[in-house]
Amino acid sequence: MKLKLALLLLLILLSIFVKSQDAKVLRIGFYNVENFFDPFVDSTREYNEFTEQGEQRWNYFRYKKKRTNMYKTIMAMGAGKPLSLLGLCEIENDFVLRDLIFSTPLKQFNYQYINYPSPDRRGIDVGIIYRPEQLRLIYSEPIPLKDPENPRFRSRDMLYASFLVEDTDTIHVYVNHWPSRWGGEIATKPLRMLAAKRLRHHLDSIRENVNPHANFIIMGDFNDTPDEVSITQGLRALPIEEVADEGDLVNLFTPQRDLGYIGTLKYQYNWQIFDMLIVSQSLYKAKKGMHYKPGSAQIFHAPFLFVEDERYMGDKLFRTYIGPKYQGGFSDHLPIYMDLLVGEE
Repeated sequence: MKLKLALLLLLILLSIFVKSQDAKVLRIGFYNVENFFDPFVDSTREYNEFTEQGEQRWNYFRYKKKRTNMYKTIMAMGAGKPLSLLGLCEIENDFVLRDLIFSTPLKQFNYQYINYPSPDRRGIDVGIIYRPEQLRLIYSEPIPLKDPENPRFRSRDMLYASFLVEDTDTIHVYVNHWPSRWGGEIATKPLRMLAAKRLRHHLDSIRENVNPHANFIIMGDFNDTPDEVSITQGLRALPIEEVADEGDLVNLFTPQRDLGYIGTLKYQYNWQIFDMLIVSQSLYKAKKGMHYKPGSAQIFHAPFLFVEDERYMGDKLFRTYIGPKYQGGFSDHLPIYMDLLVGEE
């Protein structure tokens, strides 16, 4: 009898262990890398401040330092394991993406990249690096942002990509870098609402024409906080407690959540959240298949990303430049991430 009980207990423990191995973790991140320019003159653009002859005195040595800093941060975000997908903004072009994934130790992970040139006046784009053995690219395209009232308006395109995840289900990813507050928060607010509605229209078309229960991950530097109308009304991304309609999105970066840190960027004394990860209800509420790992959304805040803030107290972000003065740091934003589970919890 005792032997039978022991065998039964062993079988129960074994089944629990096997079940715990079912779920595979894919870490998904986003990082505004702040002016990740190559050091070469772009003859097709007027903006060439990040060159050896430009105002920032950007050269190959400083560029390589920046590249190393980006690699260090990306690996630290995954706690030594490679991220499955990382959205990036403020990259100049596909050269810096290729160099990042092929000329650093990231090359061992077989990353691929997605990038489309956009009409931004400074020439900065958004992009994605991803591991094709986990995420098989189905389709990608840029989503232009145009202002019908101002034909001269130019901004970063948004980036859309769909992937087959671990050969199980499809996910739709959007990378954003919405218009900045340069020129005043109030004056530029309509431009961010314009971006929100353009993005919302695109994902609604997928819900209507492809799959009403499509899985979405929306990431980016939105240049607005989670409670701004561009996020809550334009995009309809809300805290899970306020989600009411079937089409509402879940904002994982609402301020009241435990995100590990108080903000993603600092202005004078104040930390704010501009960088966010937003998911569909299908990912948030599911318990098996492909789904969001509860509580995994975090602001990555390793000590090496900070320096002492002598003027405004506490810490501030260790940037590459402050104005024209070279610092040799990382970025003016903290990166963020979440975990996607494939299988049962």
